Amino acid sequence: MTEFFHSCTTNERKREIEELLNNFAQQTGAWRHCLFFLSNTRNEYVMMYSLTVFENLVNKQWLGVASQDKMEIRNCLPKLLLAQHKVMPYFIRNKLCKVIVDIGRQDWPMFYHDFFTNILQLIQSPGLASLGLVLLKTTSEELACPREDLSVARRDELRKLLLEQVPTVLGLLTGILESYWDKHNVMGTTPPPSPTSGEDVELLGSLFQGSQYSKLLCQPMAELDQDSHQLCCLVLESLAHLFSWIPLSTSITPTLLASIFHFARFGCDLRTKANLPQSAEGKQDRARLGVLAMTCVNELVSKNCVPLDFEEYLLRMFQQTFFLLQRLTRENNSHTVKGKLQELDECYLEKFTDFLRLFVSVHLRRIESSPQFPIVEFLALLFKYTFNQPNHEGYFACLEIWTVFLDFLTTKIKSRLADRESVLNRYKDALGLLLREVLNRIQFRYNQAQLEELDDEALDDDQQTEWQRYLRQSLEVVAKVMELLPSHAFTTLFPILQENLDVYLGLQQFIVTTGTVGRLNISAENDCRRLHCSLRDLSSLLQAVGRLSEYFIGDVFASRFNDAVAVVERLVEVTCYGSQSIHAPPRHHAQALAALQAYSHWLAQFYSEVQRQNQSRFVSLITSAVDASSPLLTPKVPEKLLLSACHLLVSMASTVRPVFLVSLPAIQSTFRLITENNSPGLPPEAHMLVCRALSNMLLLPWPSLPESEQQWQTRSSSHASLVAALTRDYRTLRGTTSLPQGSTELGNMKAVMQQTLPVLREVVDSISGESTKSRQICYQSLQESVQVSLALFPVFIQHPDVTDEMLSFFLTLFQALRVQMGVAFTGQIIHTFLSMFTREQLAASILQEGSAGCRVVQKFLKILQVVVQEPGQAFKPFLPNILSLCMEQVYPIVAERSSPDIKGEMFELLYQVLHQNWRYFFKTSVLASVQRGVAEDTMENEAQFTAAMQAFGQSFLQPDIHIFKQNVCYLEALNSKHKLYHRKLFRTSMLFHFINVLLQVLLHKSHDLLQEEITLAVYNMAAVDFDAFYSGFMPEFLTGCQGVDSNQRTVLARNFKLERDLPSFTQSVHRLVNDLRYYRLCNSSLPTGTIKL
Repeated sequence: MTEFFHSCTTNERKREIEELLNNFAQQTGAWRHCLFFLSNTRNEYVMMYSLTVFENLVNKQWLGVASQDKMEIRNCLPKLLLAQHKVMPYFIRNKLCKVIVDIGRQDWPMFYHDFFTNILQLIQSPGLASLGLVLLKTTSEELACPREDLSVARRDELRKLLLEQVPTVLGLLTGILESYWDKHNVMGTTPPPSPTSGEDVELLGSLFQGSQYSKLLCQPMAELDQDSHQLCCLVLESLAHLFSWIPLSTSITPTLLASIFHFARFGCDLRTKANLPQSAEGKQDRARLGVLAMTCVNELVSKNCVPLDFEEYLLRMFQQTFFLLQRLTRENNSHTVKGKLQELDECYLEKFTDFLRLFVSVHLRRIESSPQFPIVEFLALLFKYTFNQPNHEGYFACLEIWTVFLDFLTTKIKSRLADRESVLNRYKDALGLLLREVLNRIQFRYNQAQLEELDDEALDDDQQTEWQRYLRQSLEVVAKVMELLPSHAFTTLFPILQENLDVYLGLQQFIVTTGTVGRLNISAENDCRRLHCSLRDLSSLLQAVGRLSEYFIGDVFASRFNDAVAVVERLVEVTCYGSQSIHAPPRHHAQALAALQAYSHWLAQFYSEVQRQNQSRFVSLITSAVDASSPLLTPKVPEKLLLSACHLLVSMASTVRPVFLVSLPAIQSTFRLITENNSPGLPPEAHMLVCRALSNMLLLPWPSLPESEQQWQTRSSSHASLVAALTRDYRTLRGTTSLPQGSTELGNMKAVMQQTLPVLREVVDSISGESTKSRQICYQSLQESVQVSLALFPVFIQHPDVTDEMLSFFLTLFQALRVQMGVAFTGQIIHTFLSMFTREQLAASILQEGSAGCRVVQKFLKILQVVVQEPGQAFKPFLPNILSLCMEQVYPIVAERSSPDIKGEMFELLYQVLHQNWRYFFKTSVLASVQRGVAEDTMENEAQFTAAMQAFGQSFLQPDIHIFKQNVCYLEALNSKHKLYHRKLFRTSMLFHFINVLLQVLLHKSHDLLQEEITLAVYNMAAVDFDAFYSGFMPEFLTGCQGVDSNQRTVLARNFKLERDLPSFTQSVHRLVNDLRYYRLCNSSLPTGTIKL
C-alpha cells in the first residue's frame, strides 16, 4: 500500500498492485485477514483498504456470506471501534462507522437486533457520546435516504423502523443540548445585565407576548470548552439531517426548538458571558455552532406541508428567529448595524438570509394574518437587515426576498379587491420606505463608493455586467411597488428624474467653442464629481422610467394620463435636445430614445383615444420624436445611438401607426436616403431596421380606420417603388446561369445577395401576422425578387453561405406568404428544392456539423414542415417525395451520428407529416365507425408508416436526451390526437417493442431526467390493453431479463400490482426498475458458485 501511494511508483507498477489487491479482495475469507490488519496496524492506507474490502463485502456480497461469518463480523467490528476510536484518524473512524451502519442496513432488526439500541446507549455514555452521534448521523444518511442497492420493500421497512425511533432520538438530543447549555450558563453566575438588556426585553414585547423564553434568550452567551463545542456540533449536524426527512410533528418539542435557538445565537451575538475578548479561533467555533443551528431551523422551515398541530410551534419558531433578527439589526454605542453584520461569519449571514427567504416564500401566507405575529415590525427589521448588508451578493439575496413579498401582496390584493385599500394602507409606509431606499441605492449621488465597485465590463452567463444586474434587480423591485402604489411611486421617482434632466439640459451653457471644436468648461473637482454622478444617475432613472411604462396603459390610461404625458413630453424634449446638440453624451441620448420607445404602446392608446378629436398634442409628440430620430440615421453616429433611433422608428411605424407618419418631412428624407442611395453606409442591422420601419409605414393597416380610408392603392405603388429600389442590384443577377470565373466578380455577386436577402426577409417577417391585404401588397412588391431567388438557387447550390441566406428568405416567405404565392408557384419551389438536394448533396452538408451547409439542410426541413402543415389537398402530391427524402436520404445519414440539429428538424417533419396527414396512412370511413362504434383501420402506405415508427424507436436507443424527450412527446401527442397506440398495426407489431425499449432505458438510468415522461408513455401504451400487458408482456419481459434467477423473477412479478390507475402503475414501474437493478447488482458481485442465503 505504501509503495502504491509513493510518488516514485510508475503507473504500470500501480496497475499491477491494483490487480493484486483486487484479486485478494475477491478471495473468500479475505475479510478475516482485513480484520487482523485493522486490529494490528497503524498504517492509514492499509486500514482504509481493509475497510473498503468490508464495505464491498457488506454492500454487494452479503447475500452469499455464511450466517456464522456474518455474526462474527457483526460482533468484531463494533468491538474494534470501541477499543480504538480514540487513536484512529477521524476519517478511518467515520469509515468504520459507515461499514457498521451498512451491516445494520442489511440485518437490522432481524439478525442485528441491538444495532440501534447500541447507538442510543453510546449517545448516553459520557465518554462515548460523540461516537454514538457519528453513528446516528451516518444511520440517518444511509438508512433514511438509501441508495438504490436495496429493494423497495427493505427501504420502506427501514424508514418505518427509523420513524418509530425518532421521538426517543429527539428526546436524547434535546437532553444533551439542554445539559450543555445549563452547565455553561448557570443563572446564578450571570453578571448584572448590561444597560441594553432592559431594552431587549421591552423590544420583544410585541413579538413574544411575554413568552417564557424572552428572558432566557436575553442572557449573555456562554463560553463552551472545546469538547462541549465538538459534541454540540455533532448533535446539531445529526438534527439537521434528521429534520431533512422526518415529517413535522409534535416530536419536535418546544424545548428542542428553544435549545436550537440558544445555539443559533452563537452566530449573531458578539459578546460572551464574561464579555472577554476572544481569539479568532473562538469566534470561528461560535460561528460554526450558529451556522449549524440555523441549518436545523432552515430544514424545518423549508417544509411546506405543515400539520395543524404544528402551526403553533411554527409561530413560536418564527418569534424566536425574529428575536435573533432584532439582535442582528440593533445599533449600540460600539457598533453600527452594518459594522455588526460585517463582523459576523459570512456563512451565518447566508443561512439567516435563507431563513428569511423560506419564511416569506413558504410560510408568510400562514402567519401574516395571525394577531400574534407583528408583520409590519417584521418588515421594519427586514428593511434594516437588507440595507445594511456587508456585500452585494447579500443585498441581491435580500432584494429577492422583497420581490417574493411584493408578489405575495399583489396576489393577495387581486384576490381581495373589496378591501384592497385597507390591505394597502397597512403596508403603505413600508413600501414607500423600500422604494425610496432602493432608488437611493442605485444613485451615485447617495451611494457612489459602493456603486463604483461594481464591474460594468465583464459579462455573466445572462450577458449582463455586474452593474446591469444590480440595476435590473433594483428596478424590478421599483416596478412591483409601482404596480401596488402607482401615484406614490410616480411622485417619488419623477422629481428625481426632473432634477437630473435639468443638469443634463443645462450643460449647453458650459460649452466653450473654439473654432469648430467645443469642449465642456467645468474645472472645479467637486463640480466634475457632481456632474459625473448626475449623468450616471440620469442613465439609471431613464431606464427606470422606461421600465414603468406598462403601468400607464390599459384600464388606467385615463386616470394616469397626466403623469404619462408629463413623462413622454419630457422624454421627447430630451431626445430633441440630444439630436440638436453635438455635445450630448451618446449613452444618455440612446437611453432617452430607448425610454421613449418603451412608451410606444401608450402613444398607440393615446392615438386611438384622440382619433376623432383634436390631435395637435399627439401630432406634436410624434413629429418631434421623428425629428429627433431621423438626423441620427447616418454612419457617423455611434452604433448604440444609431440602433436606438432605428428601434424607435420601427416602434412608431409598427405599434403607433399614425396616418400622417409617411408624410412627415423627416420620414420623406429617410425614404430618399434609402431609395436613392441603396447603401447609405449604415451598418447591416441599422439598415434592416430602417427598411422594416419604412415598409411597415406603407403595409400595416392604420388603426381605427375603415378599409375605404386606408389608401391601399397609393401605399401599394409606394411600397413597390421602395422594394424596387432596395433590390435594384439584386434583380440584375436574374439571367445568371453559371458562376463567373473571377473571384472578385463572384465576391461582388455574393455581397449583393447577402445584403439584399436579409432586408427582404425583414420586410416579410414584419407583416407575417397581419391582414391579408398587407400580405398581398408585400408579395406583389417582392414577386420579381422571389423569382430571381429561385432561378439563382441551383447556380449557388455549392455555396452554402449563399444558400443559407436564400433558404432563410424562402422559409420566411413560406411562413408568411404561402397563400399569396399560390399553389402552382409554391409547388415549383418545392420541386426545385427536392431535385437539388440529392443524397450526395445532403451527405456533404450534414457531415460538416455546425457548418453553413448543415444550417441549409435544417432550413430546408423547416420549409417542408410548413408545407406539410398546410390544410387542403394542394400540397398532398408532395407527401411521397417528402417522406422519401426523410426516410431514404436524410435518415440513413443521421441515424448513427449525433447530428442533433438535423435530427431534431427531421423528427419534427415526420411528426407533422403524421399528425397533419393522418388520413394518408389511415383511411377511416365515418359510416363504418358509426356502424361498428369503433374506427376500423384501413391502412395505406404501410411501409412508410412502419419506417417512420422504426426511426422513432431507434432514437430511444441513443444517448441524445433532447431528441429522446422530443420524440416521446411526439408519440404521446399522436396517441392523444389520433389514438396511435390503439391502431391495429401499432398494437400488434410495435407496442410491446416500444414498452420494452422504454423500460430498458429506465433500467439503464441513461435518461433519468425523463423518468416521469417515460413512465407516462409506458402507462399509456399499457393502457391500450392492460390484460395483455399483465398476462402477456410482463411474463415475457421478466423471462428475458438477464442477471436474475427464477425466484427473483417470481418476487418481481408478484410485486408488480395489477393496478390500472396512473399513480399506482407509476409506483409499480419504479419498484420493478429499482428491485431489478438491486438483484442484478447483488448477483453480479457474488463469486461464482455462491449459495444465496
